[in-house]
Formats: sequence, structure tokens, C-alpha cells
Amino acid sequence: MTRQAVTHARPKQSTISASGALRLLVVLVTLTALLSMAHGLAQMGQAPDGPNEQPLLATDIPPAPTAPIPTAIPSTELPPPTPSPTGPLPIGIVAGHWGNDSGAVCEGGLEEVDINLDIAQRVVRALRGMGYQTDLLQEFDPRLEGYRAQALVSIHADACLYPEASGFKVARVVDSAVPDIDDQLVNCLIDRYRARTGLAFHEGSITIDMTEYHTFYEIAPETPGAIIETGFMLADRDILLHHQDLVAQGIVDGILCFVEGEGSGPEGR
Repeated sequence: MTRQAVTHARPKQSTISASGALRLLVVLVTLTALLSMAHGLAQMGQAPDGPNEQPLLATDIPPAPTAPIPTAIPSTELPPPTPSPTGPLPIGIVAGHWGNDSGAVCEGGLEEVDINLDIAQRVVRALRGMGYQTDLLQEFDPRLEGYRAQALVSIHADACLYPEASGFKVARVVDSAVPDIDDQLVNCLIDRYRARTGLAFHEGSITIDMTEYHTFYEIAPETPGAIIETGFMLADRDILLHHQDLVAQGIVDGILCFVEGEGSGPEGR
């Protein structure tokens, strides 16, 4: 009996031991899970340790840099002001050959149109700076048809054909409707341009291309007009390329002489 009791007792002790171990394991797993959950909740609610650990919000993200807006006023164009129908008449400045062709071309590629446009722009800026409404016009500008102005001056330069030739020329239309007024403009330009630049008046080489210049027949007959050849592109190249402000000021002086009533006769010739 004793032997059987012992035999029956051993399985019973083993069953109790396995059941306890299982319960202990369940408790440990449960505690581990609870501790892990508690640790996670603590981390979610934990404040950041320093400024570099602060989470970024949408409002904290700096905007992407934008490219600078380019200026919309090219220095080479000088768009003309809109004339007022009731205001004073403008002054018209034609940049010879601009918008049409190159004009005279010298060996090496120097083009007359570049000289003309540069000087014309300087003249327009100077006159506008003094308060005169001034139009910068192309060679065959559609605005020239019936154009009414206080004065119109077309700016050109002379060719490179004659190495020894130096000086400037000024002319008006041969069959002017207002010859006395046109002469005043011509005389003012000759006198003031010569005084400002020191160049000689090259009267002997004035051609029919100047006295029958097409623009004279496009503008209104009562508009005083003149064409100026500012110098020869070979012998006078230095002043035309390196002293453009001086050349432009000579033209401005001549125009001011005329519009302010200082020109009154052939003294400039």
C-alpha cells in the first residue's frame, strides 16, 4: 500500500508543479506587456530634452526661396511717352537706320546704326531729364506719318570711305514748307554742335540723300526737321565711340537753342 501511495503521489506532485509554473509564466508575460505599454506612453508624453529635438510643425518649415523678379525696363529701348492732345508738342529724335538696316559698315564690322542708336538714346534721356516730352523713333517708324513736333532731328554718322574726311553735316529738306523755321533749327545745330564737339562743319559734302531725306516727306509740313551726320566713322571714330555724351550734348544744345528761341539767322554757317 505504501508503495502504491507513493506511486500515486508522484504524479500529483508533478501536476501541481507544472500548473504553478504556467501561472507564473502568464503573470510574467502580463507584467512585461504592461511595463512595455507604460514605457511607451511615458515616451509619448515626455517633453523634448533640447531645442534640436523639438518636432517640426507645418508652420515651422521656412518657405522655399523665390527667384528675384527681373526689371521690365530694358535700357536700350526708352519707350516714348504718350503725347497729350492738349499738351505741348513733343521733340522727335530719329535713330538713323534703327529698325531697318545697319547703315554704313566699316572694315572690322563697325555699324553705323549702333552709333546712331547710342547717341539718340543719350539725347532723349537728356531732354526728358530737362522736362521735354521726347520721342525716340525708328528710321521708318509708323508714328512719323503726319508727325507733329516742336522739332525733329534724325541722327546719323558718315561712312568710312574717306580716311582723311573729318567733320559733321546738318541739312534740312530742299523744298521746305517752312524754310525760315527749318533754317533756324539747322543753324542752331551747326553752331552748338561745333562749339561742343570741336568738329568742323563739312558743308561741301552735303548730299541729296540729306536734302531729300525720306522722313522730311513723312512728317507734317509744319514740323521743323533736320538731319545731322555726327562725324565720319573713320577719322572721327574716337569721339563717336568714346565721347558719346559730348556728341549727344552738342545735339541737345542745338535743339534747346531752337526750341527756346535762340536761333535767328545764318550765323551758324
